[in-house]
Amino acid sequence: MHRVSVVVATRDRRESLLRSLARLDQPHGPPVVVVDNASADGTVAAVRAGHPRVELVALPANAGAVARTDGVRRTSTRYVAFADDDSWWAPGALERAADLLDAHPRVAVVVGRVRLAADGSEDAVTRKHRAAVLGRSPGAPGPDVLSFPAFAAVVRRDAYLAVGGFSRLLFFGGEEHLLALDLAAAGWQLVFCEDVVAWHDPAGPDRPTPQRWAVQTRNDVLVDWLRRPLPVALAATVRLARRARLDPAARRALLGVLRLLPRALRERRPVPADLERRFATAQRPLG
Repeated sequence: MHRVSVVVATRDRRESLLRSLARLDQPHGPPVVVVDNASADGTVAAVRAGHPRVELVALPANAGAVARTDGVRRTSTRYVAFADDDSWWAPGALERAADLLDAHPRVAVVVGRVRLAADGSEDAVTRKHRAAVLGRSPGAPGPDVLSFPAFAAVVRRDAYLAVGGFSRLLFFGGEEHLLALDLAAAGWQLVFCEDVVAWHDPAGPDRPTPQRWAVQTRNDVLVDWLRRPLPVALAATVRLARRARLDPAARRALLGVLRLLPRALRERRPVPADLERRFATAQRPLG
């Protein structure tokens, strides 16, 4: 009986997805659910032809990160590991994560160590997690974290669904921050584990495009409005507005914030002060 399923959300990255599925979809491996965000590059047909064991969910429109939640709802295991269409889990990683979740019932997320396929090096987020900037909660199996790449996370299914999963408001980009805050506010622990390894072979450019930066920045500011103190949210918006005077990408981000701000205010639920202090610490650059 499998304890972990793998959920992959994808859009228009057929070849990269097929490379990842070659590693994820194994005869005795965990169940895999692929949720396709209305791809136009033949992804659906390619997965059906090449990976009949995989459960494929073909969405009629791009749902962004919420597609992962559609996938989680299709699973029946206690735990769910996310993967992107350019990532996969090392052999034994998901069993180790399940062991940790079995042994620590207050842990909702195990965040793995990310290694880059190009040269085996570790990414910057892993180095920050190893530094344990948030310390280690009593009884936790690893350093506390309040941010993570989704493709390196194994979640407790019931906890993930109880807080609503990834946000429809944010759509895509930085959505993990909001999920981490919501889980922590609900009393769950999120931890880093060295020997749960996720491999990443980025399919996109090394640096974010201006459009991607704008979406990420928009969402970072929206998270401030959704969960952080008003002075923090106001200061972040003012900084973005100042930059927007000369930077087209910042203007795009600011317009996105202003367009979605009424909805963000309706959904605003500030986290407790102690969690805000910890989140602010987690956001500081390492070193």
